Amino acid sequence: MAYKDYYQVLGVSRTASDDEIKRAYRKLARQYHPDVSREAGAEQRFKDVNEAHEVLKDPKKRALYDRYGEAWKAAAEGHVPPPGSEHVREDFGAAGFDPGDFADVGSVFESFFGGPFRAGRGGRPGWSEMGGDREATIELELESAFHGGERSIGLVDPASGEQKQYTVRIPAGVRAGQRIRLAGQGSRGPRGAGDLYLRVQLKPSAGFRLEGSDVFTSIAVAPWEAALGATVTLRTLDGNVRVKVPPGSSSGRKIRLKGKGYPAAGGERGDLYAEVRIDVPEELSAEERQLLERWAMISRFRARAEDAA
Repeated sequence: MAYKDYYQVLGVSRTASDDEIKRAYRKLARQYHPDVSREAGAEQRFKDVNEAHEVLKDPKKRALYDRYGEAWKAAAEGHVPPPGSEHVREDFGAAGFDPGDFADVGSVFESFFGGPFRAGRGGRPGWSEMGGDREATIELELESAFHGGERSIGLVDPASGEQKQYTVRIPAGVRAGQRIRLAGQGSRGPRGAGDLYLRVQLKPSAGFRLEGSDVFTSIAVAPWEAALGATVTLRTLDGNVRVKVPPGSSSGRKIRLKGKGYPAAGGERGDLYAEVRIDVPEELSAEERQLLERWAMISRFRARAEDAA
Protein backbone atom coordinates (compact mmCIF):
# COMPACT_ATOMS: atom_id res chain seq x y z
CA MET A 1 0.00 0.00 0.00
CA ALA A 2 1.43 3.39 -1.03
CA TYR A 3 2.38 5.77 1.75
CA LYS A 4 -0.14 8.54 2.31
CA ASP A 5 1.01 11.90 3.59
CA TYR A 6 -2.00 12.84 5.69
CA TYR A 7 -0.95 16.48 5.84
CA GLN A 8 -0.79 16.60 2.06
CA VAL A 9 -4.16 14.84 1.78
CA LEU A 10 -5.78 17.63 3.84
CA GLY A 11 -3.66 20.35 2.26
CA VAL A 12 -2.24 21.66 5.54
CA SER A 13 1.26 22.15 6.95
CA ARG A 14 2.80 19.82 9.52
CA THR A 15 2.45 22.62 12.09
CA ALA A 16 -1.26 23.14 11.39
CA SER A 17 -3.45 23.75 14.43
CA ASP A 18 -6.40 21.53 15.37
CA ASP A 19 -8.79 24.21 14.05
CA GLU A 20 -6.94 24.39 10.73
CA ILE A 21 -7.13 20.62 10.37
CA LYS A 22 -10.84 20.64 11.22
CA ARG A 23 -11.61 23.39 8.70
CA ALA A 24 -9.64 21.67 5.96
CA TYR A 25 -11.40 18.37 6.66
CA ARG A 26 -14.88 19.90 6.55
CA LYS A 27 -14.17 21.68 3.29
CA LEU A 28 -12.79 18.58 1.56
CA ALA A 29 -15.45 16.26 3.00
CA ARG A 30 -18.14 18.48 1.48
CA GLN A 31 -16.27 18.72 -1.82
CA TYR A 32 -15.70 15.00 -2.30
CA HIS A 33 -18.73 13.47 -0.56
CA PRO A 34 -20.07 10.68 -2.85
CA ASP A 35 -23.60 12.07 -2.58
CA VAL A 36 -22.45 15.49 -3.78
CA SER A 37 -19.37 15.19 -6.01
CA ARG A 38 -19.44 13.81 -9.54
CA GLU A 39 -15.66 14.06 -9.95
CA ALA A 40 -13.75 10.96 -10.98
CA GLY A 41 -12.12 9.38 -7.94
CA ALA A 42 -14.21 11.44 -5.51
CA GLU A 43 -15.17 8.41 -3.41
CA GLN A 44 -11.51 7.43 -2.85
CA ARG A 45 -10.56 11.04 -2.10
CA PHE A 46 -13.40 11.16 0.44
CA LYS A 47 -12.06 7.99 2.11
CA ASP A 48 -8.51 9.38 2.17
CA VAL A 49 -9.70 12.65 3.69
CA ASN A 50 -11.58 10.79 6.44
CA GLU A 51 -8.59 8.54 7.11
CA ALA A 52 -6.25 11.52 7.41
CA HIS A 53 -8.65 13.37 9.70
CA GLU A 54 -9.10 10.35 11.98
CA VAL A 55 -5.35 10.34 12.65
CA LEU A 56 -4.51 14.05 12.74
CA LYS A 57 -7.44 15.08 14.95
CA ASP A 58 -6.20 12.76 17.72
CA PRO A 59 -3.16 14.23 19.54
CA LYS A 60 -1.69 10.82 20.43
CA LYS A 61 -2.14 9.34 16.97
CA ARG A 62 -0.80 12.49 15.37
CA ALA A 63 2.31 12.47 17.54
CA LEU A 64 3.01 8.85 16.62
CA TYR A 65 2.39 9.60 12.95
CA ASP A 66 4.80 12.54 13.10
CA ARG A 67 7.48 10.20 14.53
CA TYR A 68 6.93 7.00 12.56
CA GLY A 69 5.07 8.01 9.41
CA GLU A 70 3.29 5.07 7.80
CA ALA A 71 4.48 2.79 10.60
CA TRP A 72 2.60 4.70 13.30
CA LYS A 73 -0.01 1.94 13.74
CA ALA A 74 2.65 -0.68 14.27
CA ALA A 75 4.36 1.61 16.76
CA ALA A 76 1.09 2.15 18.63
CA GLU A 77 0.69 -1.63 18.91
CA GLY A 78 4.22 -2.05 20.22
CA HIS A 79 5.86 -3.31 17.03
CA VAL A 80 8.44 -0.54 16.92
CA PRO A 81 10.57 -0.62 13.74
CA PRO A 82 14.30 -1.06 14.42
CA PRO A 83 16.52 2.05 14.37
CA GLY A 84 17.47 3.09 10.87
CA SER A 85 14.43 1.43 9.31
CA GLU A 86 13.09 3.27 6.29
CA HIS A 87 9.72 3.45 8.04
CA VAL A 88 11.00 5.33 11.09
CA ARG A 89 10.88 9.11 11.01
CA GLU A 90 14.06 10.68 12.35
CA ASP A 91 12.84 14.28 12.42
CA PHE A 92 11.57 14.30 16.01
CA GLY A 93 12.46 17.96 16.25
CA ALA A 94 10.01 18.83 13.50
CA ALA A 95 7.22 17.52 15.69
CA GLY A 96 8.46 19.57 18.64
CA PHE A 97 10.11 16.74 20.56
CA ASP A 98 13.70 16.25 21.66
CA PRO A 99 14.78 12.58 21.59
CA GLY A 100 17.01 13.33 24.56
CA ASP A 101 13.88 13.91 26.64
CA PHE A 102 13.33 10.14 26.65
CA ALA A 103 15.79 7.60 27.99
CA ASP A 104 14.55 4.91 25.63
CA VAL A 105 11.66 3.88 23.43
CA GLY A 106 9.77 2.68 26.49
CA SER A 107 9.84 6.18 27.91
CA VAL A 108 8.25 7.50 24.72
CA PHE A 109 5.32 5.10 24.99
CA GLU A 110 4.95 5.58 28.73
CA SER A 111 4.75 9.32 28.11
CA PHE A 112 1.92 8.82 25.67
CA PHE A 113 -0.05 6.05 27.33
CA GLY A 114 0.88 6.17 31.00
CA GLY A 115 1.51 2.45 31.34
CA PRO A 116 4.30 -0.11 31.49
CA PHE A 117 6.42 -0.99 28.48
CA ARG A 118 7.57 -4.58 28.07
CA ALA A 119 9.53 -6.72 25.67
CA GLY A 120 7.61 -8.07 22.72
CA ARG A 121 8.01 -11.28 20.78
CA GLY A 122 11.53 -12.42 20.02
CA GLY A 123 13.02 -10.04 22.56
CA ARG A 124 12.06 -6.98 20.51
CA PRO A 125 10.68 -4.02 22.42
CA GLY A 126 6.92 -4.04 22.40
CA TRP A 127 3.88 -2.43 23.94
CA SER A 128 1.33 -4.33 25.97
CA GLU A 129 -1.22 -4.59 23.21
CA MET A 130 -4.64 -3.06 23.25
CA GLY A 131 -7.41 -5.11 21.71
CA GLY A 132 -8.18 -4.57 18.03
CA ASP A 133 -10.97 -2.47 16.57
CA ARG A 134 -14.01 -4.12 15.03
CA GLU A 135 -16.45 -2.94 12.39
CA ALA A 136 -20.06 -3.93 11.77
CA THR A 137 -23.03 -2.60 9.84
CA ILE A 138 -26.12 -0.92 11.25
CA GLU A 139 -29.20 -0.54 9.03
CA LEU A 140 -31.48 2.44 9.58
CA GLU A 141 -34.66 3.59 7.93
CA LEU A 142 -34.54 7.14 6.62
CA GLU A 143 -36.83 8.51 9.34
CA SER A 144 -34.74 6.92 12.12
CA ALA A 145 -31.50 8.24 10.63
CA PHE A 146 -32.98 11.72 10.28
CA HIS A 147 -34.21 12.00 13.87
CA GLY A 148 -31.37 10.06 15.52
CA GLY A 149 -31.67 8.87 19.12
CA GLU A 150 -30.82 5.70 21.00
CA ARG A 151 -31.50 2.19 19.80
CA SER A 152 -30.41 -1.29 20.81
CA ILE A 153 -28.74 -3.69 18.38
CA GLY A 154 -27.49 -7.25 18.75
CA LEU A 155 -24.11 -8.38 17.40
CA VAL A 156 -22.24 -11.67 17.75
CA ASP A 157 -19.17 -11.38 19.97
CA PRO A 158 -16.33 -13.04 17.99
CA ALA A 159 -14.57 -14.09 21.19
CA SER A 160 -17.50 -15.90 22.82
CA GLY A 161 -19.70 -16.53 19.80
CA GLU A 162 -22.65 -15.21 21.79
CA GLN A 163 -24.91 -12.37 20.77
CA LYS A 164 -24.38 -9.18 22.72
CA GLN A 165 -26.69 -6.18 22.95
CA TYR A 166 -25.30 -2.68 22.42
CA THR A 167 -26.99 0.64 23.07
CA VAL A 168 -26.15 2.99 20.19
CA ARG A 169 -26.70 6.74 20.09
CA ILE A 170 -27.55 7.65 16.49
CA PRO A 171 -26.55 11.22 15.53
CA ALA A 172 -29.44 13.09 13.91
CA GLY A 173 -28.99 13.31 10.16
CA VAL A 174 -26.42 10.51 9.92
CA ARG A 175 -25.66 9.55 6.33
CA ALA A 176 -24.95 6.27 4.56
CA GLY A 177 -21.30 5.28 4.88
CA GLN A 178 -20.67 7.20 8.09
CA ARG A 179 -19.30 5.31 11.09
CA ILE A 180 -20.52 5.46 14.68
CA ARG A 181 -17.84 4.71 17.28
CA LEU A 182 -18.54 2.67 20.40
CA ALA A 183 -15.46 3.19 22.53
CA GLY A 184 -14.08 0.11 24.29
CA GLN A 185 -16.49 -2.31 22.60
CA GLY A 186 -13.98 -3.90 20.24
CA SER A 187 -11.77 -6.97 20.73
CA ARG A 188 -10.10 -7.32 24.10
CA GLY A 189 -6.36 -7.31 24.72
CA PRO A 190 -4.03 -7.33 27.73
CA ARG A 191 -4.37 -3.57 28.17
CA GLY A 192 -8.06 -3.28 27.35
CA ALA A 193 -10.50 -3.38 24.47
CA GLY A 194 -10.39 -1.63 21.14
CA ASP A 195 -13.33 0.21 19.65
CA LEU A 196 -16.37 -0.94 17.70
CA TYR A 197 -17.28 1.03 14.58
CA LEU A 198 -20.77 0.76 13.12
CA ARG A 199 -20.99 1.68 9.44
CA VAL A 200 -24.41 3.12 8.56
CA GLN A 201 -26.57 1.72 5.79
CA LEU A 202 -29.93 3.29 4.93
CA LYS A 203 -32.77 0.86 4.27
CA PRO A 204 -35.44 1.56 1.65
CA SER A 205 -38.42 3.33 3.16
CA ALA A 206 -42.04 2.80 2.20
CA GLY A 207 -42.78 6.52 2.43
CA PHE A 208 -39.59 8.29 1.33
CA ARG A 209 -36.82 7.98 -1.25
CA LEU A 210 -33.46 9.72 -0.85
CA GLU A 211 -31.50 11.07 -3.83
CA GLY A 212 -28.44 13.00 -2.71
CA SER A 213 -29.91 15.33 -0.10
CA ASP A 214 -33.34 15.59 -1.73
CA VAL A 215 -36.24 13.51 -0.42
CA PHE A 216 -39.04 12.25 -2.65
CA THR A 217 -42.48 11.15 -1.50
CA SER A 218 -46.01 11.01 -2.90
CA ILE A 219 -49.25 12.71 -1.98
CA ALA A 220 -52.65 11.14 -2.70
CA VAL A 221 -55.45 13.47 -3.85
CA ALA A 222 -59.04 12.92 -4.97
CA PRO A 223 -59.98 13.72 -8.58
CA TRP A 224 -61.90 16.85 -7.57
CA GLU A 225 -58.97 18.03 -5.42
CA ALA A 226 -56.66 17.65 -8.40
CA ALA A 227 -59.06 19.50 -10.68
CA LEU A 228 -60.17 22.28 -8.34
CA GLY A 229 -57.10 22.57 -6.13
CA ALA A 230 -57.00 21.89 -2.40
CA THR A 231 -55.00 22.23 0.80
CA VAL A 232 -54.06 18.79 2.07
CA THR A 233 -51.91 17.16 4.75
CA LEU A 234 -48.48 15.83 3.74
CA ARG A 235 -46.20 13.67 5.88
CA THR A 236 -42.57 14.86 5.90
CA LEU A 237 -39.47 13.91 7.89
CA ASP A 238 -40.30 16.80 10.23
CA GLY A 239 -43.92 15.72 10.73
CA ASN A 240 -47.19 16.60 9.05
CA VAL A 241 -47.52 19.89 7.16
CA ARG A 242 -50.31 21.47 5.12
CA VAL A 243 -49.55 22.03 1.43
CA LYS A 244 -51.51 23.50 -1.47
CA VAL A 245 -52.27 21.35 -4.48
CA PRO A 246 -52.64 23.76 -7.43
CA PRO A 247 -55.82 23.50 -9.54
CA GLY A 248 -55.44 21.31 -12.59
CA SER A 249 -52.76 19.06 -11.08
CA SER A 250 -52.24 15.82 -12.98
CA SER A 251 -50.61 12.68 -11.60
CA GLY A 252 -46.83 13.05 -11.53
CA ARG A 253 -46.81 16.77 -10.78
CA LYS A 254 -44.19 17.55 -8.11
CA ILE A 255 -44.75 19.98 -5.28
CA ARG A 256 -41.46 21.29 -3.89
CA LEU A 257 -40.88 22.12 -0.22
CA LYS A 258 -37.57 23.95 -0.01
CA GLY A 259 -35.29 22.98 2.88
CA LYS A 260 -37.46 20.04 3.95
CA GLY A 261 -35.13 17.36 2.61
CA TYR A 262 -32.22 15.53 4.26
CA PRO A 263 -29.19 17.24 5.84
CA ALA A 264 -26.22 17.46 3.46
CA ALA A 265 -22.59 16.99 4.47
CA GLY A 266 -22.22 20.73 5.08
CA GLY A 267 -25.26 20.93 7.36
CA GLU A 268 -27.72 22.59 4.98
CA ARG A 269 -30.78 20.57 3.97
CA GLY A 270 -31.98 19.46 0.59
CA ASP A 271 -35.55 19.84 -0.68
CA LEU A 272 -38.60 17.59 -0.44
CA TYR A 273 -40.59 16.76 -3.58
CA ALA A 274 -44.14 15.45 -3.20
CA GLU A 275 -45.45 13.76 -6.35
CA VAL A 276 -49.19 14.04 -6.92
CA ARG A 277 -51.01 10.72 -7.18
CA ILE A 278 -54.71 10.88 -8.11
CA ASP A 279 -56.73 8.19 -6.36
CA VAL A 280 -60.26 7.31 -7.49
CA PRO A 281 -62.95 5.50 -5.49
CA GLU A 282 -63.40 1.81 -6.29
CA GLU A 283 -67.17 2.14 -6.07
CA LEU A 284 -69.45 5.04 -7.03
CA SER A 285 -72.83 5.96 -5.69
CA ALA A 286 -75.63 6.53 -8.20
CA GLU A 287 -75.37 10.28 -7.71
CA GLU A 288 -71.58 10.26 -8.15
CA ARG A 289 -71.90 8.28 -11.35
CA GLN A 290 -74.50 10.72 -12.72
CA LEU A 291 -72.30 13.69 -11.94
CA LEU A 292 -69.25 12.12 -13.57
CA GLU A 293 -71.24 11.13 -16.67
CA ARG A 294 -72.56 14.69 -16.90
CA TRP A 295 -69.01 16.04 -16.53
CA ALA A 296 -67.77 13.71 -19.30
CA MET A 297 -70.58 14.85 -21.55
CA ILE A 298 -70.06 18.60 -21.24
CA SER A 299 -66.24 18.69 -20.92
CA ARG A 300 -64.06 19.49 -23.93
CA PHE A 301 -60.98 18.13 -22.20
CA ARG A 302 -59.25 15.24 -23.95
CA ALA A 303 -56.59 13.25 -22.09
CA ARG A 304 -55.22 11.68 -25.29
CA ALA A 305 -54.29 13.43 -28.51
CA GLU A 306 -55.96 10.79 -30.71
CA ASP A 307 -59.33 11.51 -29.06
CA ALA A 308 -59.07 15.16 -30.04
CA ALA A 309 -58.61 14.38 -33.75
